[in-house]
Amino acid sequence: MFFQHIFEKSLAHSSYLVGCQAKGEAIVIDPKRDIDTYLKIAEENKLKITHIAETHIHADYLSGSQELAYVTGAKMYLSDEGGEDWQYDFEHIGLKNGDKIEVGNLIFEVMHTPGHTPESISLLLTDKPATKEPVMIFTGDFVFVGDIGRPDLLEEAAGLIGTKEVGAKQMFKSLKKFQALPDYLQVWPAHGAGSACGKALGAVASTTVGYEKIRNWALQFDSNEKAFVDYLLADQPEAPAYFTMMKKLNKTKRPLLIEVPKWAKLTYIEFEKAKDFGMKVIDARIKTDFSQFHLPGTLNIQNNKTFNTWMGWMVNYQEPIVLIVEEDEVEEMTRKLMRIGLDNVYGYITPTDMLSNFSYLQSSILIDAETIENYIGNDEVQILDVRGEVEFKEGHIEGAKHIFVGYLPKRYNELDPTKKIALHCQAGDRATIAQSFLESKGFEVENYSGGIADWKLNQKPFVK
Repeated sequence: MFFQHIFEKSLAHSSYLVGCQAKGEAIVIDPKRDIDTYLKIAEENKLKITHIAETHIHADYLSGSQELAYVTGAKMYLSDEGGEDWQYDFEHIGLKNGDKIEVGNLIFEVMHTPGHTPESISLLLTDKPATKEPVMIFTGDFVFVGDIGRPDLLEEAAGLIGTKEVGAKQMFKSLKKFQALPDYLQVWPAHGAGSACGKALGAVASTTVGYEKIRNWALQFDSNEKAFVDYLLADQPEAPAYFTMMKKLNKTKRPLLIEVPKWAKLTYIEFEKAKDFGMKVIDARIKTDFSQFHLPGTLNIQNNKTFNTWMGWMVNYQEPIVLIVEEDEVEEMTRKLMRIGLDNVYGYITPTDMLSNFSYLQSSILIDAETIENYIGNDEVQILDVRGEVEFKEGHIEGAKHIFVGYLPKRYNELDPTKKIALHCQAGDRATIAQSFLESKGFEVENYSGGIADWKLNQKPFVK
């Protein structure tokens, strides 16, 4: 048996290529959209991708199953569980609980594990030449290392009110199936630490059923379903805005992108015209460089491991994008955006192009703990906390208004445009996004870039 785990840090996403070397066949489970990764692995190992499977309709990234099927001719094996509203709208081989997928000498048995979503399935792998018993389970967003999939995404991201309680109860029952599995079984989930699909995912790539029985909080509730449901639904992180689009695109037939696109490098004049035309300009430099000099009206989203998440929060799928990015980061950034379906990129310029061609650059105003402490009680200043809801509840600066940074595109009108804003987050990244966004809307903004981490270091007071 051939096995390879593919992990993408930008999505905290795991996919898998599993092959039968005797027959030369392989299956890809939960593929990402830039499919050249799988094609290269298969070619290097003399395998033909004949099967593609998904554990559920994904919300946090755009699946590459349709692209991979088009290029390889492989069949797609997708869940037909969950009811009429949770069916894929394109041609596939439907899977029900107990069905089997044969890939050469490998057998994948379907186990319906609803909870995260109604149609979620897990795949039990048996390597027939080696054993008659399953050796691995691919759990998708059902069971993670130390956590489980959140059932509130359908309500938070897709607007299906009332589904989170139903999902939580389904999850409780599905976990009983998991607990009945042998302790030695290896568990390979679809996400790791950093994913918004749970609230406490572990950083280790895989686990075992036995380890999760003693370590995973979700498996400690025995028969107390109510306590489990209450704990599961409490304090989940904000669901990124783009999840709604991913749910839609992943269940329907859509235009395919079978190669990593090549962005156009724009001339000064082309960039200026695009900006004047109203295209959204994203400056992907690190926050310290952005704060020193940047073009007015540009949005700072740093090219780090959360780049595509914040792009999904702050950019809609209708508006064309131009970027300011270093030449050697272009391909990496292209992949990050295509993985969440943000394909509407007109082109880019480099930071050097910007600095050498534009004279009307501005700097961000950064402030320290003493300054923001002096703003407490000042009616002329709005202190704005852009951290998550859970972080804010745990402690915040007196008098601070709370709007999570990802909600600003829809809620910035709750702020008084006649008053200065002094904002912060935990350590500066989210605050820089918020400052650049609010300045693009005409607000006067100062950024306490040290954030709550610096506030604590200076032993400043908190309120709850």
